[in-house]
Amino acid sequence: MNRYVLLISGKSATGKTASLRELDNPDGVVYINCEAGKELPFPSLFKQATVTDAVEVPAIIAEAENHDDVHTLVVDSLTYMMDLYEGLRVTHPSVKDARAAWGQYAQFFRNLMQQTVATSTKNIAFIGHTSSVYDDKELVTETRVKVKGSLMNQGIESYFNHVLSTKKMPVSVLENYQNDLLVITPQEEALGFKYVYQTMLTRDTVNERIRGPMGMWAPEETFIDNNLQLVIDRLHQYYS
Repeated sequence: MNRYVLLISGKSATGKTASLRELDNPDGVVYINCEAGKELPFPSLFKQATVTDAVEVPAIIAEAENHDDVHTLVVDSLTYMMDLYEGLRVTHPSVKDARAAWGQYAQFFRNLMQQTVATSTKNIAFIGHTSSVYDDKELVTETRVKVKGSLMNQGIESYFNHVLSTKKMPVSVLENYQNDLLVITPQEEALGFKYVYQTMLTRDTVNERIRGPMGMWAPEETFIDNNLQLVIDRLHQYYS
């Protein structure tokens, strides 16, 4: 089982993709672009693969096992990957049996996670866009990565042991969470906010699906710099 798999979730413009910018040895990162070739928001040496069909993603992850120089893969984003699958293989006019196609849609994701990702030896990060969804059983509005069909009922987050959330947080709030992984720059002080990762739930975010292995983060590390390398380092430290 691959322990080094995580989901970076968050709303638009909260620093999800930008959090990749400090990955070590960037020429050993495979960036799998599912968002129509959208440019990265920073200069990069990543190996970039732009996919036009979701079924290319498991093939790219599997192929990485043949390359010792590759250490990390990023799928940006899980949300658009599933949109690609739906558009070409479920709702496309050429599809004759939509009911069967929706079943294959869910099975594609299960196979990706339970076979391809689970057997990989690489660090793998998925990026997911969150939405506010009303749960009519629990009578609450939850923040979750939204996809279609039965996967939505089960919850995409259930396939991950580690789910982070990107946030744009007031500096005044972050001052209560001082730790070595949270550095507030003079510019952020002047702006009054900072882009961060949230690593665990707080009283104000109980209806989000942030999770992590027990004891991986200290309470004061609830908010850390939005730097994926910090998380990968901690994962390897935790499981060593």
